[in-house]
Amino acid sequence: MTPEVQSKKRKSQDDGGAKKKRKRPAREDEGDLDVEAGLNRSFERMDGQLVADHIAKKTTKFGTDLSPVELADLYISALDIKDTTSWEKPRSLENLPEFLEAFAEDPKKLEDAPKKNGSPHTLIVAGAGLRAANLVRSVRKFQKKGISVGKLFAKHFKVEEQVSFLQKSRTGVAVGTPQRLIDLIENGALNLESLKRIVVDASHIDQKKRGITDMRETMMPLVQLLTRKELKERYSDAEKHVDLIFY
Repeated sequence: MTPEVQSKKRKSQDDGGAKKKRKRPAREDEGDLDVEAGLNRSFERMDGQLVADHIAKKTTKFGTDLSPVELADLYISALDIKDTTSWEKPRSLENLPEFLEAFAEDPKKLEDAPKKNGSPHTLIVAGAGLRAANLVRSVRKFQKKGISVGKLFAKHFKVEEQVSFLQKSRTGVAVGTPQRLIDLIENGALNLESLKRIVVDASHIDQKKRGITDMRETMMPLVQLLTRKELKERYSDAEKHVDLIFY
């Protein structure tokens, strides 16, 4: 075998090895994925900038059909995201009420609701209906006579039923999935004028290690919801401020 042939063979082997490595990349956050607890622990360490970078990366990954201008419209500034890295407990279902109280200016107001029906002060955004149902159960301490926790997700609930609920009910905390929340905002049933915070259920993962930002069908509606004009303007508005929080 000539030196030239040997050189080509080595190059071919090197290329093949490189391709094999590219096929099975190691996940940077693999050690943070606690499947037993159903948590991606990396969000515990993410400040506003890291969350913004994460969301931008996922938006670019899943928004391949969008133009650069359209992608730019879906950008969320790090300054618009509340830093919750001081929270030291696991971001589990049972700890959610305490987490909400820790980052609310007045925790007692979480149990209250605006006088106007269908106008919650807190929106919790989940990736799936079953998870949203579990979240509703976890925040029932904020529900009392005359004030309900809103169930604004697709599982077992029709849009018409939720429109009727919002028109008739005072609700302080509402839990929903991204697309259903968008639908209810656009048909006028879900009023945002009293909104104080949006909490994204980002740490939760399923048995396949996927969270709300890991699937196109949930990530794209999520970022479309969070960057709606009537919300985006209020992240930096001192008078009508809305906290954007990733749990």
